[in-house]
Order: sequence, then C-alpha cells, then structure tokens
Amino acid sequence: MHDTLEYLKHDPVHRVYHHNEITFSILYAWSENFLLPLSHDEVVHGKGALVNKFSGDRWQKLATLRALYGYMWSHPGKKLLFMGGEFAQNDEWQESKSLDWHLVQYPEHSQIQNLVKDLNNSYRENAPLWERDTSPSGFRWLIEDDGSGNIIAFARFNDAGEELISVTNFSPVTQEQFHLPLTSAGNWYEILNTDAIEYGGSGVVNKIVFAEANPFRNQSHSAILRVPPLGTLWLTRSNDKKGN
Repeated sequence: MHDTLEYLKHDPVHRVYHHNEITFSILYAWSENFLLPLSHDEVVHGKGALVNKFSGDRWQKLATLRALYGYMWSHPGKKLLFMGGEFAQNDEWQESKSLDWHLVQYPEHSQIQNLVKDLNNSYRENAPLWERDTSPSGFRWLIEDDGSGNIIAFARFNDAGEELISVTNFSPVTQEQFHLPLTSAGNWYEILNTDAIEYGGSGVVNKIVFAEANPFRNQSHSAILRVPPLGTLWLTRSNDKKGN
C-alpha cells in the first residue's frame, strides 16, 4: 500500500526514478499470503481521500484511481478497499458521519462505482486472477523495467494453464503502437479497460489483439496494441469471461 501510493504521488515524469516502488512487491510475494489493502490508515488523520493523493488535474486523478484499481485487482493477493474508495469519495473518511453516498448521482463517481463492480465480476469469472495467488507459477513478468514509460505488464495463470494479461500505463501519454510481448500466437480479447468511455475514460480501447510469432522481451510472441493514458487493460484468449 505505502510503496504503491508513494509511487503514484509523484508526477508521472518523475516516476521513472521510483519505478522500484511499483514492482517491489513481487520480490517477496511468495513468502507469505498476500492481502492488498487500501485501508483506513491512508484516508484519515489529514491524509485525505484516495482520489486526491495523485498528481494532475481532476480527470487525471480519476484516471489514475481507475488504473490503480485495475492493477490492484490483477496483482497477486486478496483485495481490501476501504469504504468510500469504491465511488471515489472526495473527502477524508470520518467515523462521525456516513459516507457521501449522494455523490453517486454524478457520473464521475458512479462510473468509478461501475468499474469496481465490473472488476469484481471479472475477477470472479477469471480463475488466473486468483487460483495460483500464492505460487510463483501463477505469475510472469512481461514488462517490469519500463520506468521511463511508466508501463508494467504481467501474465497470471490458473491450474489449467489459462492466462490473463494485465497492462498498466501510469503515464498520461497514450501509446497507439505499443509492442507487447506475449506467450502465444492468435487472438487476444480485451475483456476490461479502465479507460473505457463508460468508466469516464478517453476511449483508447482494443477489441481484438493479434499476436504473431515475433519474439520480444524473452517471450515467443508479441503484438501491437493501443495502451490508454493512465489506464489498465486485461487480455485473455477467450472473450467469454467478461463477467459483466
């Protein structure tokens, strides 16, 4: 929690100098059973609401929150999101009053709420995201060293060998021709993209990504795709597990 939020507090142009903060968790992920908390510790006592911790204007703050959720739900470990984070509450949490539920009447808050709902449904429907949570065989880095681009990508695997690819761009720069290493050829389907219009994003999405036998970054195949600004996308070999 602390490393991840510290990384995201930096302006994207400076995140290259803090890239280890966003990748460090995998170094010790298999030594214990992971819980991924965005807990009350970070939204009380003057620390402010989660959405206001990030750099940039209002759109960039909301986009970073969406990208963070997409990254968090695909990272090994069980998820814990403190109340109010699921609809991007603006104010710091207070035990003396209720959550600001009235905010969900506004699109920028209801869109975050819908994203969290779709993340939960897609997580449940895609076993690579949880079946090997405590084993290194359930995870493989695809891109872990692109600090200057603020991009990370990894694969998750289940017991049957099915996989899900997660790509996160923590930069506000769109990558229209991004070269992504992949493990096998053929069609990959985008089943979730936090930059989708329905979540308040800019709509930089893919429908189908075609991988060819073009080795890249120690993987046997690769593909060219669109990577959204401040966004996370998920790819699978089947388009049947959208979970929504």
